[in-house]
Amino acid sequence: MPITRRALLAAPFFIRNLISAPPSGRVRLASMGANGMAWATLNGIATHSAVDLISAADVDTARTERVKTAYSKATLYQDWRKMLDKEYKNLDAVCVGTPDHMHAPQAMAAMRRGLHVYCQKPLTSHVAEARQLQKYAVSKRLVTQMGIQVHSGPEYRTAVQLVHAGTIGKVKEVHAWSNKKWGDLEPRPTAGDAVPATLDWDGWIGVARPEAYIKNYCHPGNWRKRLEFGTGTFGDMGCHIYDPVFGALALTAPLTVRAEGPAPSQHSWAVNAIVKYTFPGTQYTDGKTVNVTWYDGDERPPQEIQALIEGARLPSQGSIIIGTKGVMLVPHVAFPSLFPQALFKDFKRPEVTTNNHYHEFVDAILGKGPTSTPFTYSGPLSETVLLGSLATRFPKTTLEWNSAKLKFRNEKQANVFLKRPYRTGWKVKGL
Repeated sequence: MPITRRALLAAPFFIRNLISAPPSGRVRLASMGANGMAWATLNGIATHSAVDLISAADVDTARTERVKTAYSKATLYQDWRKMLDKEYKNLDAVCVGTPDHMHAPQAMAAMRRGLHVYCQKPLTSHVAEARQLQKYAVSKRLVTQMGIQVHSGPEYRTAVQLVHAGTIGKVKEVHAWSNKKWGDLEPRPTAGDAVPATLDWDGWIGVARPEAYIKNYCHPGNWRKRLEFGTGTFGDMGCHIYDPVFGALALTAPLTVRAEGPAPSQHSWAVNAIVKYTFPGTQYTDGKTVNVTWYDGDERPPQEIQALIEGARLPSQGSIIIGTKGVMLVPHVAFPSLFPQALFKDFKRPEVTTNNHYHEFVDAILGKGPTSTPFTYSGPLSETVLLGSLATRFPKTTLEWNSAKLKFRNEKQANVFLKRPYRTGWKVKGL
């Protein structure tokens, strides 16, 4: 049954490759997107010796040159839905590297075709979408991986191992930050521009609300700033910087989330966010709960927190993990440092292995071990980060989160933003 543009995935499909590896011993790949992060993703996966890039789809045909040059045998499409219609029987896996608002529909559409999925971060643009992708992937036993490549590098793996080993004791609190400013304080321009001849603007909007094309306002580079298409600085960097914190502390869903910074405008995310979480305590934390705070733009942890790293340069992005026996600075991306320096001057950093995050996905499809950021891990991580972005819509309000019921206990209006309505012709079953 083909995917129609009128009612995408109106019925379930036969699921292939639920357990066994591809019989040919090769993984046939298609890419959602052909440039930017999509290029990095498809090329990272396709450099595996067992991968063949079969096709790629990009709404802007001007952004396909690198794929044409490097993978001349791959078929190029402008509409990803047509690509799935025509190619799905020739595929084993799909990678998604498009703007945030299209992650969920493209990933779910591929999984409903029985295809394994590598999806860039954040996993989705809305909390409910992340939950549904996780549930579906598990139910069909599909191989999944989220694109937080640093997760497989030695720097973050070292940070996780140090906490698990008790090097800084039980964790009391965490402060994390990014200097990026994926927000916009200026009003949206009122005049539209002519759509470039190479761009399918309606296809770029996809599941979102239709709006006029404005040059450089969304495509190709500023969509992260927009409420309808991106998830702001937190959505961009939170999945990276919270990843070693999440893994090191074995965090589950937060109990509460509170934003202290400015609210977004009608169209764009704000900058200079401060978002405070309270999580249930774990075996690696000190107490029944643990607080994790996020800062972005010009905001940084308080001076008394910065003083704990004894004058060391505060990186532009990273986290400070405070334990009962010491403090760890985890830059994004560098090996962690331990404080007080006098206590750890003779400490020898453990040796950790480094994995190829992209190739790990392929190897898992071939039955050679699991992925390290499957949707069962990256789904809850993305949910947590997206809750923080959502909380900025309700400044100075402590939102009480009920993860099991996927809703806030005390602020019904906040529940409206947990999912989005897909516009007519773009609905995906299961989302």
